[in-house]
Amino acid sequence: MTTSTVAERIIQDIPARSASKSCYKADQEVKLLDLQAEIDCLLQELQNLKIQRQSCNQ
Repeated sequence: MTTSTVAERIIQDIPARSASKSCYKADQEVKLLDLQAEIDCLLQELQNLKIQRQSCNQ
């Protein structure tokens, strides 16, 4: 996931989250969304590394 994709996802998530009642303050909400996006990126990198490792072992 690229940085622009992460930013787009955060922007898309904000209206959806603000439609429901949030228990977080706005700055906390932004930090949470940023951390979630970072986790998604790291998980994607991990999956890519696993695929590369599998292809090297075959």
